[in-house]
Amino acid sequence: MSELVWVVIRQDDNGNRYRVGRYATRQEAERVADTLDARGHKQLYLVERIDRRAS
Repeated sequence: MSELVWVVIRQDDNGNRYRVGRYATRQEAERVADTLDARGHKQLYLVERIDRRAS
């Protein structure tokens, strides 16, 4: 089982950040972020890696 260490985060106009989903690969997370961005939402979608050692 692979770890879900990549997250897609939505940031709104006020700077509030919300985790949209967790993914095993950066490529998968970027594909989801690109899909959400292409829908025309004004929010910013970011891809970040979770540092598992900090948990």
